[in-house]
Amino acid sequence: MSSQGTPAVRSTNEELAPPPTDFDARRAYGKEARRRTPRSDHEGWAPSADRADPVALLEEQATTRVQELVPIRHARMMVSPFTFYRGAALLMAADLAGTPTSGITTQICGDAHLSNFGVFGTPERRMVFDMNDFDETLPGPWEWDVKRLAASFEVAGRSRGFTDEERREINLAVVRGYRERMLQAADSRVLDAWYDQLDTDRFLAFVEQERKQKQLAGKQAKRADAALAKARTRDSTRAVAKLTEVIDGRLRIVADPPLIVPVEQLDPVGRSYEEEIAWMEEVLASYQTTLQQQNHPMREFSYVHMARKVVGVGSVGTRAWIVLLRGRDDADPLLLQAKQAETSVLERFLPQSEYGNHGERVVRGQRLMQAASDIFLGWHRQPGFDGVDRDFYIRQLHDWKGAADVDAMVPSGGRVYARVCGETLARAHARSGDRVAIASYLGHADRFDRAIGEFARDYADQNDRDYAAFVAAVQSGRLEAAASV
Repeated sequence: MSSQGTPAVRSTNEELAPPPTDFDARRAYGKEARRRTPRSDHEGWAPSADRADPVALLEEQATTRVQELVPIRHARMMVSPFTFYRGAALLMAADLAGTPTSGITTQICGDAHLSNFGVFGTPERRMVFDMNDFDETLPGPWEWDVKRLAASFEVAGRSRGFTDEERREINLAVVRGYRERMLQAADSRVLDAWYDQLDTDRFLAFVEQERKQKQLAGKQAKRADAALAKARTRDSTRAVAKLTEVIDGRLRIVADPPLIVPVEQLDPVGRSYEEEIAWMEEVLASYQTTLQQQNHPMREFSYVHMARKVVGVGSVGTRAWIVLLRGRDDADPLLLQAKQAETSVLERFLPQSEYGNHGERVVRGQRLMQAASDIFLGWHRQPGFDGVDRDFYIRQLHDWKGAADVDAMVPSGGRVYARVCGETLARAHARSGDRVAIASYLGHADRFDRAIGEFARDYADQNDRDYAAFVAAVQSGRLEAAASV
């Protein structure tokens, strides 16, 4: 089937799935899925003859974005094949729609590349490693997430100049980590599988184990420890110190156009500050109804200021705001991010979300896939300055957040990180899907690992071709890219 327009996955075998309480039937279901779609079927990648023009897909996607920001998105995607890959979730979704699947579905991330994993603080004030971007989340084939994750390591490894063998070992580590963690989850007690998470103590213990086994240099182990310590310093207080200053006696987010633009510079209505406060109080009151706790600390914060902020690579051009709130006084700040949620790129190829609000789609998916979610995670629908209703999800901007530095990645560190990301993805799928059936499909042999390794290599070739076409489109003037980002 074509890998471009016609939805390739509109029906699944979910209606045939056994009841959750019948564990033997779930194992048999996974083995039957393996018979229908052998693990070797996932091997390799070749584009269909009628594959869509990748540049045309990106042009189409840009039509719903803030037009003045689209050149920034293009500039960030031009930096390397890996940054292009980060912004090309739609292209890969179109390609994956034509690939074989087991027929077993779960809640999937939809954009599970290696930079969408990292550390953050839990409500219990522990630091955990988990997935952290769910803009595209939707129920779908679990294999799609595995393939996007594995291919991201292949693309990143090429950008770093790793050898073929080094990249092969890293790709195998991704899928081995996923498979072995899923097998462990399938054999675990139910609640153990649901509550399983990777906190930083376990992460550092794993790093130390790899160091002792000579799989990781001592220098890399120390770097991991330092990165976690640095992440603990990233909170609202530090962010406010960097992003704000007192202007006319009021704390204000400092303009840095076009990356940060205060709301008063964008509002054509020209609201007074008092009107702005009244407007935002209504917005925040509506948002609070979507929070999980009734007696929520959000009730004690009041609005101070907000600004539009450019974020990420693939998200550039969607509307994203930072909202400054104060608690007891100016020394008690909270920074929230309100990020626009559009239709998932997966919805062209999978059944549409059951949620009418895409902010709710993101939040529901995130709460299901993450072991612990931000207590400020909620959603809201808001008319824009142009009168068009748009969906947003809201979360803390900074809460001990940290991510891997791809530009500093070395082969040994990449292999360890790949293993951790694969295991983390398995935990998310084990919570949101049938871990017993998926584990039964995967099996104890490495057949699936090797197949996905071949896919990752071939798909990175496709990404290189798409990146070259993208760069050529910018150079020819078909696409516009900003001079700096």
